[in-house]
This record gives sequence, C-alpha cells and structure tokens, in this order.
Amino acid sequence: MPPRNIKPDPERMARLLASVRRDQESRDQGYRERAMKLFPHICGRCGREFAGKNLRELTVHHKDGDHMNNPPDGSNWELLCLYCHDAEHGTAEQRGYYGGSAFEAAPPPLGFQAFAGLKDLLPPVEEGASPPEEDK
Repeated sequence: MPPRNIKPDPERMARLLASVRRDQESRDQGYRERAMKLFPHICGRCGREFAGKNLRELTVHHKDGDHMNNPPDGSNWELLCLYCHDAEHGTAEQRGYYGGSAFEAAPPPLGFQAFAGLKDLLPPVEEGASPPEEDK
C-alpha cells in the first residue's frame, strides 16, 4: 500500500496553532502575572534588576518543581532570570545524579571480580617464612 500524501490544511493548522498559543498564554499569564505583581522585579538568585524590555527575561520558578502548585500567596514561586533559572534546574538534575556524599554508603557491587580466584592459585604462606627474593 503506497503512503498517503495528504497535505495539511493551512486553515486547520492555523486554528490549531492559535489554540495552542492561546492556551499556553492563558496558563502563563495566570501565575506569571500574579508573581510579577507580588514580587519585586529582581532575580532571586543573582540580584539583577529587570524593567522595560528585559522584563521578559525574568521567569517564575516553582520551588517544589510542581507547575500546578500555584498558591495565591506565591509561596511556591521565586522570580529568576533565564540564566539562573537554567542553572537552578541544572542543579536539580545534578542532585539526582550526585544524590549524596560519596562516603554515605558502600558502592554497589560491580558483579565482576577480577581477582576473585587469585588467592586459591597462590601457594599458602607459612608463618615466619620470609618473602621470596626477587631476581635482580
């Protein structure tokens, strides 16, 4: 069966795109506008001030990572610039990879033991015997 060559209807695509953009804007404006009214326009991490055109570079960061948790008092939000917001999410990813201290627990067993049978291959060492001399 040959593939169907159906060209997308431009009007339908435009309506779909407009609908997606409208939904996204309404979601964003909801908590973003409230956060912009509640907090000073300063990045909560680096302290950079925002006004005018560069105000769009200020983002709302959800402290607990849940984008549906939007309390009216803004207790789950902080305003961060684009760079600090990216760094904050990068830090969260690193926390997942590098969860704790290296000394907290024993490392997981690797499965393969390269020298597992080596002791059985060596002759037993008698007590008080000196180690064999090396050839020079």
